[in-house]
Amino acid sequence: MTNNYGAEQIQVLEGIEHVRKRPGMYIGSTGPRGLHHLVYEVVDNSVDEALAGYCKNIDVTLNEDGSVTVVDDGRGIPTDIHPRTGKSALETVLTKLGAGGKFGEGGGYKVSGGLHGVGISVVNALSQWVEVTVWRDGKIHTQRFERGIPQGDLQMKPGAGDRTGTSVTFLPDSTIFTGGIEFDYATLAGRLRELAFLNGGVRIAFLDNRAKATEGGEAHSETYFYEGGIREYVTYMNREKNALHEEIIYVQGERNNVQVEVALQWSADAYTDNLLGFANNIRTIDGGTHLEGLKTVLTRTLNSLARKRNKLRDDDKLAGENIREGLTGVISVKVPDPEFEGQTKTKLGNTEVRGIVDSLVGEVLTEYLEFRPGVADAIIEKALEAFRAAEAARKARELVRRKSVLESSTLPGKLADCSTRDPSESEIFIVEGDSAGGSAKQGRDRRFQAILPLRGKILNIEKTDDAKIYKNTEIQALITALGLGIKGEEFEASQLRYHRIVIMTDADVDGAHIRTLLLTFFYRYQRAMVDQGFVYIACPPLYKIERGRNHYYCYSDRERDQITSGFPENAKYEIQRFKGLGEMMPQQLWDTTMNPETRTLKRVEIEDAAEADRTFTVLMGDRVAPRREFIETHGSKLNLTDLDI
Repeated sequence: MTNNYGAEQIQVLEGIEHVRKRPGMYIGSTGPRGLHHLVYEVVDNSVDEALAGYCKNIDVTLNEDGSVTVVDDGRGIPTDIHPRTGKSALETVLTKLGAGGKFGEGGGYKVSGGLHGVGISVVNALSQWVEVTVWRDGKIHTQRFERGIPQGDLQMKPGAGDRTGTSVTFLPDSTIFTGGIEFDYATLAGRLRELAFLNGGVRIAFLDNRAKATEGGEAHSETYFYEGGIREYVTYMNREKNALHEEIIYVQGERNNVQVEVALQWSADAYTDNLLGFANNIRTIDGGTHLEGLKTVLTRTLNSLARKRNKLRDDDKLAGENIREGLTGVISVKVPDPEFEGQTKTKLGNTEVRGIVDSLVGEVLTEYLEFRPGVADAIIEKALEAFRAAEAARKARELVRRKSVLESSTLPGKLADCSTRDPSESEIFIVEGDSAGGSAKQGRDRRFQAILPLRGKILNIEKTDDAKIYKNTEIQALITALGLGIKGEEFEASQLRYHRIVIMTDADVDGAHIRTLLLTFFYRYQRAMVDQGFVYIACPPLYKIERGRNHYYCYSDRERDQITSGFPENAKYEIQRFKGLGEMMPQQLWDTTMNPETRTLKRVEIEDAAEADRTFTVLMGDRVAPRREFIETHGSKLNLTDLDI
């Protein structure tokens, strides 16, 4: 260490160098989410060409060598010399942060998702190599980059003919993404499908060639093309539900250069809403002014209509969550100068959008429902049922509160709380049964770890109305212990008592079922809590192997087999299978599952909102036929030798 601290100690990291040094600032993380974000950045550029009206086809290919290729038939990245850099425009946008055609008046795009202009240059910086081909002006332009640095100048040759477009192939840098550079097909497929829904008429083809690298492997491909746009998105999400009205309610309009698209459909057999918001094709999981405007106009319009049709007394008012019960909806806005909160773009901040959505949707929705009284009555009756259930739930909550006061304790008695009162430091383990709860209570660090044991299986919230939810002892204990608000209210992270909510269940069928019921509860009761990353799943070991004085914990059959295969042929050892957490000694539970230094936690994340919603509906809903079909379809893909029955 030196006491000299002068100008020579100040590092200046410019452009690409800074991205490589601090990748999390640009893509969120260097884990799987950041890795997949690289693909989204390149695809978003092609989608922006589609938004501008110049691109109809986008092809995404996972190559045998692990690289990704994205090809579009847009205008092609400009290749002429940029006046400020003296380099080609193509090299400029790939090597300079903040270089792009998406800023201010006279830019190349009216609207785009690429707000910050760092997309393709960040992909270039974080890739082992990038190869770009541009078809433009009758010529084929190519250039290669390695870790962000051009390998020679832009090459040009004739032969493009009338073809226009851009091809970008990149291999992520394994020295940056140290957890691996293998892309997950389902994750990418979900986002590409979503983009095709949001941009009706654009064809997105997805091809996975990686299996061809193995003998006998075959490529897998899907094409996403939805002329109906977000209307087909709602149909896709609701295909396992009983719709209240067959026709999707659709609103499209433009005001002050802000384009608004809304698609809505209510279902008879759903007790929650599923509203997805998008701004310039970016999913705004934290909401924003577009969703606020939509919720406001839905509440006002349907209350007004209910009174006009004598369905509601003047002194009664349907709350927003009553009206949205059973609603599946998508709102997509295209804003010329979007204001997002943070680089991750999860909340839209443009104040003018709220009023534009309100007025556009209000006009169309009122006219639509007045001309279709049967649809209006069905939606209003559904909302009135929700209103009556909410009143019953309110009375049930008041009863619970009065009971809590009599017991002089606002927190459930079974909760073993932690001593710290700082939610950001606190975590709670939700465990099944008193036996596991006892081990967890003895093994925990009391300073920051709380334990809440649950008896048996909680209610399946997927097919339960609000009144039953609040009368259920276990769910009430869960709501109170976590500090959750009322179902349907806006989620307030500041009210949460713990910022890590860890589901810790036995490694058997019953444990998996309880975990699924808890995930269903969190997803349907306060989905924002899941979206914002507060819910985790603990990973207790399946086996303990003892050989002499040494012991090993194994978290999978594969890990068990790897360890035992390394023993000498005649070695003596014992394998203990942990069927339940209650079988583990407190110290074992701490060492393997609860100690932040040694444990493995899986954060619950929703990559594909539409598919997640559908899966919960199929697996946890009332209808048997879709569930059987799902199990028959996906069961064949499972290794049934690992099935614990």
